[in-house]
Amino acid sequence: MANKDYYEILGVDKKASEDEIKSAYRKLAKKYHPDVNKEPSAATKFKEINEAYEVLGDQKKRDNYDQYGSAEGAPNFNDFFGGGGGFSGNFSGGFSDIFSDIFSAFGGGGGKTRIMEKGEDINLQMTISFEEAAFGCSKQIIINRNEKCGQCNGTGAKDGKEFSTCNECQGSGRVRYTQNTLFGTTIREGVCKSCNGSGKIIKQKCGTCSGRGYSKNKSTITINVPAGIDNDQILKMQGQGNAPAREGINGDLNIKINVLPHKVLVRKGIDITLDLYLPYTTLILGGKVDIPIVGGLYELTISELTQSGTVMRLKNKGIKMLKREAFGDMLIIVKAEFPKVLDKKTKEIIKSLQKENTDNLFPKYKKFNDSKK
Repeated sequence: MANKDYYEILGVDKKASEDEIKSAYRKLAKKYHPDVNKEPSAATKFKEINEAYEVLGDQKKRDNYDQYGSAEGAPNFNDFFGGGGGFSGNFSGGFSDIFSDIFSAFGGGGGKTRIMEKGEDINLQMTISFEEAAFGCSKQIIINRNEKCGQCNGTGAKDGKEFSTCNECQGSGRVRYTQNTLFGTTIREGVCKSCNGSGKIIKQKCGTCSGRGYSKNKSTITINVPAGIDNDQILKMQGQGNAPAREGINGDLNIKINVLPHKVLVRKGIDITLDLYLPYTTLILGGKVDIPIVGGLYELTISELTQSGTVMRLKNKGIKMLKREAFGDMLIIVKAEFPKVLDKKTKEIIKSLQKENTDNLFPKYKKFNDSKK
């Protein structure tokens, strides 16, 4: 390592900070990496860059280099390797995160298995009524999506035949790159540049899709909304999204449900609540009243002398539970409503009733008065 100007190799000043050295190394390593740069001299240049950073990226080695012109006295390189000579441990100069940036574009794994892509998902929002959410419904929507070209069957080649298997990757779309570095020989795998990862070399492009293998089309999709779906829940339709750019499977269609509120009913999970305001005379004398329920009307009986705030429960009159034959309940909170104004005749009647009533008729009121004594 001696007799080389590592600062010159990395293009930094001798007073450069650790971050400046690291930044310079990142740029040069990406520029001269053999997987990216196919020039014959790139591998040699990449090795020199690694060698320079291995010294200048370690403060102790850098101090030795600045003082003695070499990194001798720094920790032995074997400290960074396992017994078999492979990578193990983390480098003080930050090699691990730098390499992860450099190789982020290249995948792992080997063999000639074709890697299947998944197309992009399509995300939409659908608004439905309160009743449609309760009982379920069927809707048709029109979407624009990428679909596999039927003319070339997604190959991008004329009539689906005018292509050959890529010789570089043997149709897998991936190739392995061997590189010699300061730390030994490593093998990396990345997208084949000859076929751009398709595994095919197109001789003549498809005239319908211009070689893309897919085209943008309008499609009518039927959405079956299940009974009991709630606001902000998402329906996922697998395979109804965009077709991939290369061989693979379609993405998904994700539909976020927006449920419009009911005029008077309020949903709480699978239960329904209703604040039922009735004239105070109805609560005193009792009677029958038609109330809205999910999907219709229900005749509710109000018993004589029903107290304001009474909660009445109608079993199984709520919302259907998703994917189960079970229903929630409906809760009616009965509340007395008083007139905003009183005519003279009504007022006189109430006054006469008040004179005749005793505390014994109102036990809670009587208890309150007794507590003050």
